[in-house]
Amino acid sequence: QVQLVESGGGLAQPGGSLTLSCAASGGAVSADAMGWFRQAPGKEREFVASISWSGNNQYYTDFVKGRFTISRDNAKISVYLQMNSLKPEDTAVYYCAAGRPWGSRDTMTRGTGYPYWGQGTQVTVSS
Repeated sequence: QVQLVESGGGLAQPGGSLTLSCAASGGAVSADAMGWFRQAPGKEREFVASISWSGNNQYYTDFVKGRFTISRDNAKISVYLQMNSLKPEDTAVYYCAAGRPWGSRDTMTRGTGYPYWGQGTQVTVSS
């Protein structure tokens, strides 16, 4: 049974930075794409970023381009999300997802395609 555990959430000021981490265990996900989604209060879950196994291919939602960077360490079976220039609108629970092959942007941005999910970590951006 694959387990994903996120960490690194917390409170940040507008313009500040946070780095989220997600460690996978219990199964073979290292060869699959991994991604980050988020869900703000009262809103639907939305795609944030995804990365291929090699790390050479990445997708970002337009709202975070240039501010967030996704990366991974296959030796540690982990994925990271470096978040800079945070805005209050980035406030949400952030979820790590894994377990699907790399594909088109349309397929990678769909949460329904990922079989494994973490429990989420809260990110709050406020002064």
